[in-house]
Amino acid sequence: MIRSQRWKGAAFTVPFQLGFVFLYLIPIGYALYQSLYRAQSSGLGLGGSTDTFSGLHNYQQGLTDAAFMNAVLRVVVFACVQIPLMLLASLLLALFLDALSARAAGRFRILLLVPYMIPGVVAAIVWINLYSPDVGPLTPLGRVFGLSWNFFAPSMVWPSIGNLLTWHGIGYNMVIIHAALQGVPRELFEAARLDGASETRIATSIKIPYIRGALVLTGMLSIIQMLQIFNEPALFRNVTPQTVDDSFTPIMVIYNQAFNAGNYHYAAALSVLLALLLGLASFLFYRLTAKEAHG
Repeated sequence: MIRSQRWKGAAFTVPFQLGFVFLYLIPIGYALYQSLYRAQSSGLGLGGSTDTFSGLHNYQQGLTDAAFMNAVLRVVVFACVQIPLMLLASLLLALFLDALSARAAGRFRILLLVPYMIPGVVAAIVWINLYSPDVGPLTPLGRVFGLSWNFFAPSMVWPSIGNLLTWHGIGYNMVIIHAALQGVPRELFEAARLDGASETRIATSIKIPYIRGALVLTGMLSIIQMLQIFNEPALFRNVTPQTVDDSFTPIMVIYNQAFNAGNYHYAAALSVLLALLLGLASFLFYRLTAKEAHG
């Protein structure tokens, strides 16, 4: 009977297992297979091309590709600034909600989640129009205060994209952190207040250390999302191609190789390299934060 119940329970996971195999494992395996080949033209290149086994040649080319490596470095530097700012804002909002009553917190939580409910492409289009000097309200508003800013200038593109990403993702991270705050024993707060601790001291000495796991989770998810950024820069490229080129981010380099240059094998190798980089970055972040948690 116990064995039968186990099989029945496992049967509920079959849809997920099938989706995982067909939507993740098989595409990953196919990408690995494609990355080991390259297209070779016959004769003077006027005829057709054949796929020949090239081993790790595509990976060696990717590691020495200046466009790809510069795109990776550019996004990593951006992530080192944008992710801490976004998580700090999410943490402050979560602490604010935790200080409210359950009813008021529920209302504010829904309001702060509205940006996350908007599809990323739609959110990018909305903000591009807000940034526009022709139809957007931000440029005239800046003139009122004596400011002359161009959100599409080379020095402002990353802050403009960062503001968009923060606005869009702050609610999601806030919900995760706020849910973790709900698990903090309330009696700890009462004991701290009896000892004369202020609300700021309670937040820094009790709440934040208690939700370190949620902060690590949101940090890892943000790292994975940031290194795969594509929609926002691609839409910005339509407005300011002189600032955002086709190798602005790693995914844009991969997209250009696959669909513009037609070099699918090399694009597959770059995809694998980016996936390995994502795994390495997440692993290092987890190890560093785990050391701090136990240190």
